[in-house]
Amino acid sequence: MGRPIEMAARLAWYILKQKVSLRKRFPLVTMLEPLEKCNLACEGCGRIREYEPVLDRVVTVDQCLAAVEESGAPIVSIAGGEPTLHPQIHDIVNGITARKKFVYMCTNALLMERMMKAIPPSKYFCFVVHLDGMEEAHDKSVYRKGVFKIAVRGIKVALERGYRVTTNTTVFNGCDEDDLIEMFQMMTDMGIEGCMVSPGYQYDMVPNQDLFISRQQARKIFKNVLDPKRKLRFYNNPLYLDFLRGNREYQCTAYANPTYTVLGWREPCYLLGDRHTQDVNDLFDEKLWDRYGVGKDPRCANCMMHCGFESASVFGALSNPKDAFKMLREGAVQNSGVGAG
Repeated sequence: MGRPIEMAARLAWYILKQKVSLRKRFPLVTMLEPLEKCNLACEGCGRIREYEPVLDRVVTVDQCLAAVEESGAPIVSIAGGEPTLHPQIHDIVNGITARKKFVYMCTNALLMERMMKAIPPSKYFCFVVHLDGMEEAHDKSVYRKGVFKIAVRGIKVALERGYRVTTNTTVFNGCDEDDLIEMFQMMTDMGIEGCMVSPGYQYDMVPNQDLFISRQQARKIFKNVLDPKRKLRFYNNPLYLDFLRGNREYQCTAYANPTYTVLGWREPCYLLGDRHTQDVNDLFDEKLWDRYGVGKDPRCANCMMHCGFESASVFGALSNPKDAFKMLREGAVQNSGVGAG
């Protein structure tokens, strides 16, 4: 099952309606975290550390569906934590797809095959499997041997059963570029819709700060890994890939990806949770974004995450016909940062 054309059409129509209503800031993707608990403890993950006091909490099905409706975005990215640990994740997914919204569920794939028994294949649903390299590199990054093999098997089974599948890769300091290229080639050959990629965000709560990569070093790596000559299948839109290579600049528009958690909406964004609010509209306040972004908050200095900058490339293309044509030509206009990182 390939990437649905309907998603691009629906997103374009949605954006047009927001522009006609003169809405300056609005969501493109609802980031939904129904729990923060995980069955892995990846070194670079800030979530399980930040939400440690509430790892026993879950967002109910009704709360999840209400958050999706409150945001109003046509695309929903379900992350966490590991969402497949939620006892009613199938009800959450099926409830959202019944509303004909497109769901991308991020997973480490340990419980992926079990999920296939409760979530049917649909053009509205896509597995997003976390892979940070080939077997040795990936298993090292998640601190457990055998995870890579389980993930690859899950991807193969999902594709055979007609599911949409993408992968999500986080790039850290000291990564093996050839290993990443080999993994992207393997996924391309397997026939997934595409590989999402982003540099890791420098979470303050992660003890090993040497793990994170500077913006300058990230662009050096991406110039090689994202070389168009390799014909690898990436899911990120071409403008964001240009940004990663250092060929263009954007300011963060993380408000386009509001994140709902067990404590409410994260403010200001998926990466920075200075407070939580119960009103999603608080995240679109102009005064809020006067304080955040590159050059405004030092925590944003090295950030290049797709949850903040892929949406910026989409918004930029709205006022640049040449960029808009590039996105349409390469068939990637519908992705605006569905992978959190």
